[in-house]
Amino acid sequence: MRQMRTAYFFTSLAMLALLLSGCAGKPPPPAPKPVYKVGQPYQVAGVWYYPREQPDYDETGLASWYGGDFHGKYTANGDLYDMNALTAAHKTLPMPVKVRVTNLENGRSILLTVNDRGPFVNGRIIDVSRRAAQLLGFSAAGTAPVRVQVQDGSKAGTFVAARAQTSAEEKALVTAAPASGVSSSVLPGSVTDPKMKSAAPARAQGAPLEIGREQVIASASAEKADPEVEFRPVPATRNLYVQAGAFRERVNAERLRGRLLRTEPGFQVSQIIVDGKAFFRVRAGPLATVELADKTLARVIAAGQPGAQIIVD
Repeated sequence: MRQMRTAYFFTSLAMLALLLSGCAGKPPPPAPKPVYKVGQPYQVAGVWYYPREQPDYDETGLASWYGGDFHGKYTANGDLYDMNALTAAHKTLPMPVKVRVTNLENGRSILLTVNDRGPFVNGRIIDVSRRAAQLLGFSAAGTAPVRVQVQDGSKAGTFVAARAQTSAEEKALVTAAPASGVSSSVLPGSVTDPKMKSAAPARAQGAPLEIGREQVIASASAEKADPEVEFRPVPATRNLYVQAGAFRERVNAERLRGRLLRTEPGFQVSQIIVDGKAFFRVRAGPLATVELADKTLARVIAAGQPGAQIIVD
């Protein structure tokens, strides 16, 4: 009898332990360990990207957003992606870094922390979290023309000093970087900047979206309950272009245009002055919709210009 009671006791303990383990579920994933990271050059879909510190980064283009499929997964710098946090992914900026993203359609502007790489969709300059897209007012549309500006990048301490590379790392870096590649850095003319002296292009029918100051003020009043959102002045018009390249010498721009005109009749060469220097841009537009810009960009990339971009001007 004593042996039976002993056996029953240990059997009960085993069943209790099994029950408790079932209630506990799977162990939690390792805690995220976000680090400051610039990163080495890398290639995606035939395009080379060159991460670097860019304290004066200021670019306009199209934003997209990402959500549930990535929620809870590790980001490129070891953080965990939270689609309800105010974060973003960028192809070349260091991580983490603060950026101000302004929707050029409605003036909504918020601060985000870049902690991931992407978006690796041609024609997009930044991928924001779902919450950020909601606050910026384009979660339903999926994309929006935006201005992205690094905040306080010139102040000491914003960019953490990177660890010195070993000789083996330096050798690997040289091997990884192509002899002649395509950089994702801003092409002259793709930034809305007071330094750019060229006149705004003529408005094509149906291409730009007109935003009046009264609309921005009304929108700000309606959204004043969101403390994260500021409202900034926006251009009266905005245009979408596909820019295939920008050159200091006009002859090089004309050469590229001539090659593109075999399949893409809409490309023109236009001049812009940046910091007192002339640049010649090869671009098509204005384009009426994001879909048309995407299709044009895809054809230009297929024609041998992987560094082509969609820009907002």
